[in-house]
Amino acid sequence: MRIAVIGAGAIGATLAALLDRGGHTVEATARGERLAAIRASGIRLSGAWGDHVARVAVAERLATRPDLALLCVKAQDEEEAIRANAALLDGVPLVVVQNGLDGVVRAESVRHGAGTPGAPTVGAIAFFSADCPAPGEVRVLVPGPLYLGSGDGEPSPDAVAAARALGEGIPARAVRNFLGCQWTKLVVNQINAMPAVTGMSVQATLRDRTLRAIVLESIREAIRVGRRQGVAFGSLEGMTPLTLAVLGSAPRAVGRVLLGIMARRLGTEPVFGSTLQSVQRGLPTEIDYLSGAVVERARGVGAEAPVNAALIELVHEVERTRRFFAPAEVAARLG
Repeated sequence: MRIAVIGAGAIGATLAALLDRGGHTVEATARGERLAAIRASGIRLSGAWGDHVARVAVAERLATRPDLALLCVKAQDEEEAIRANAALLDGVPLVVVQNGLDGVVRAESVRHGAGTPGAPTVGAIAFFSADCPAPGEVRVLVPGPLYLGSGDGEPSPDAVAAARALGEGIPARAVRNFLGCQWTKLVVNQINAMPAVTGMSVQATLRDRTLRAIVLESIREAIRVGRRQGVAFGSLEGMTPLTLAVLGSAPRAVGRVLLGIMARRLGTEPVFGSTLQSVQRGLPTEIDYLSGAVVERARGVGAEAPVNAALIELVHEVERTRRFFAPAEVAARLG
């Protein structure tokens, strides 16, 4: 199958390499140093899913019409990426691999505006962790599946078909209650802000008692907002509705223990998260679509999410100043 991967960052390049290894014909888009490195040496995959060098076609825009396309850019780059490739995406199933809650809705809106409203669009949650040690290189730190679907019901035929096709190269499955799974991933992504604020790994922030307590409060806010919205949380590889119920309602000491266990399960290789990786590369983060989604949804139900709001401010301050905060500074700002 001819598969396009729009946005060969950590997640997109990992998917491109795995699909190439699975026998698909892959074309990717990239920019700058990543584009030059992939053209010269391919995508060099390492880590939990083994080693592979994927020699894929790559340019700033797609050059050929694919059978299936994966949109793997950050939320803030979604509209530009779809419009830039609209002509070759007309009628092509599009899988939006993105954090946050509204990627599919935005993609459908942009496709409608670009004159391709009838093309199927489904969502995907990448439940694995990867980073880019150097341009053209991707390393899988924590393996996990790709979940596909849309809405809160059974998976659509388009999601099932896409999962079946992608499953030849990567662990992929179509799931019911995709919206609930997105909310669960949004809760999990609450571990993303603190590394971007401090410059520390996810494991280090969750081992620090002060930072772990703040992360727990941001998680509890997200769970409360989801409940206020009537969300039925989904299950993602051990992160079940029961786990979320404990994190959201049990004594805080229990929640802190659970976060400590989560840190150990991430392994010893430092995991920095996508938000810190954006900071390190001098790019805008997607914090407004992670913690920002919690704050927006909270206001929609007449509530507030002050910890998430404060974390957004801190991340944006780091983006502006390129200076990380020490744990004591974070505690003082959120006190």
